[in-house]
Amino acid sequence: MIEDLGVKGVQFEELLSLDADSLLQLTPLYGVIFLFKFPTDSPYRGSSSSAPHDGQYDPSSSEAGLFFAHQTIQNACGTQALLSVLLNKDATSEAALTQAEEQHIDIGDVLRTFREFSSTLDPELRGEVLSNSEEIRKIHNAFARSSPFADETTKPEDSEREDVFHFIAYTPANGVLYELDGLQPHPISHGECDATSSDFAQKVIPVLQRRIERYPQTEIRFNLLAVCRDLRVRCRELGNEDGLEREERKRKDWAWENALRRHNFIGFAGEVVKAVASQKQREGGTEAVKGWLEEARKTTRKRLEERAKGKSGGEMDVDA
Repeated sequence: MIEDLGVKGVQFEELLSLDADSLLQLTPLYGVIFLFKFPTDSPYRGSSSSAPHDGQYDPSSSEAGLFFAHQTIQNACGTQALLSVLLNKDATSEAALTQAEEQHIDIGDVLRTFREFSSTLDPELRGEVLSNSEEIRKIHNAFARSSPFADETTKPEDSEREDVFHFIAYTPANGVLYELDGLQPHPISHGECDATSSDFAQKVIPVLQRRIERYPQTEIRFNLLAVCRDLRVRCRELGNEDGLEREERKRKDWAWENALRRHNFIGFAGEVVKAVASQKQREGGTEAVKGWLEEARKTTRKRLEERAKGKSGGEMDVDA
């Protein structure tokens, strides 16, 4: 997605352990994106006059060139979180003046134009401009999951509502570790932090741990992505052919997974059902088809019951 936006030399790498050493293996680091279950049983967004659960609101950060926008539409928090990191690492931005060159990113013409256009706006208007950007919206929607059976005319009962998850970003800027969450009124400062990967890795981990500790111990549905330099670049610099081959293979897998996620399989599924029904008809006539359908219904009911039990049991789920 970010390559389609024109961003060069950046990738997102999933982390399987929450420790500074794992982060430091991916230097240079630009930030992290954290996925968690959105709390629906207590207020989430604070007010300008109140304090967040952790850290301090910093309403003056925009004056120092920090990019921050409110999230004004649903189902865009992932895109907004990654943009919160990228737009604060633009080599031509004011915030980049305080950062080492290794922290600079070529964000491309689309995002650079958007950043320059929205630089004088407040977070609410920035969010509106972001949600109405035709180029960004088109690329975002191109990677959306196909949901051909979604019925937007009905609302599920409370007992049927699925858990909601939210993405936020953490990045160092202007000598401060910032939490950038479009559902909050301002960026949240977590104290001093220089722009080096080592300092960021050491200081962001305790912040994430404190956030996780606010949840019950049975809640394990969290996900952490590091925003780092394209690992293929380092492999080429070090002459690591095996690593380069691994990274290239990883991208082929990503492309295949994205294609599967976006594809509408209704036509394919219909043809499979017709082919199987015809085969059953030839083997045993109408009764064989009815038996096959009844067995399929039982299997489907069983899977739905197992899925419902799994959700109540707190299984890992990082789909957003």
